[in-house]
Amino acid sequence: QVQLVESGGGLVQAGGSLRLSCAASGRTDSAYVMGWFRQVPGKEREFVAAMSRSGIYYADSGKGRFTISRDNAKNTVYLQMDSLKPEDTAVYYCAASAAWATMTNDYNSWGQGTQVTVSS
Repeated sequence: QVQLVESGGGLVQAGGSLRLSCAASGRTDSAYVMGWFRQVPGKEREFVAAMSRSGIYYADSGKGRFTISRDNAKNTVYLQMDSLKPEDTAVYYCAASAAWATMTNDYNSWGQGTQVTVSS
């Protein structure tokens, strides 16, 4: 099992930027894919971005604005979010999967989430 801890959330004005971090520990060798998801109250958790050693994929909501990256030496994955919009407000979760996936149910390790609030 992989343990994940997110950080970097906060309050930012529309148009601003935030960088989320996700530190992994434990069986990090099983974290072939690292993903970011987000969730607002009353809605399902939605996919934001994912990366493996062979590829990166973004949901339409973040294309051109969000960048996922990974520092293997630090066992940390990042989500750089630029040009933030009020509709980006959500709890952001980091997740790990042993195989390529973009669906919530395919990820077996999750962090506790970090709140991102974008004011208009």
